[in-house]
Amino acid sequence: MSTRRRLIALNAALLAVLALVALSPAARAQRASGQRTPGAYTMVSGKVSGSTPHAVYVVDSVNQEMLTLIWNQSSHNLDVIGYRDINADTQAVTGR
Repeated sequence: MSTRRRLIALNAALLAVLALVALSPAARAQRASGQRTPGAYTMVSGKVSGSTPHAVYVVDSVNQEMLTLIWNQSSHNLDVIGYRDINADTQAVTGR
């Protein structure tokens, strides 16, 4: 009988913790409405003129952005060498 009471007490405690987690407000670091949406990324490697290491082109198709990254051997980091807002580029009026 003692084991059964312990299991009931454990289940009640777990239920209370579950209710606390489910009913607590969202953390400040979580995305609020109206902020940037998570992206869908595609990465492609390619050569860059004037650079020894190849570049990595990262396209975010949801937010319509593209980054160009190269590996910096001295600092062991990826350096951003280019950024494009694809949406702004497609809406720009060309002089043709």
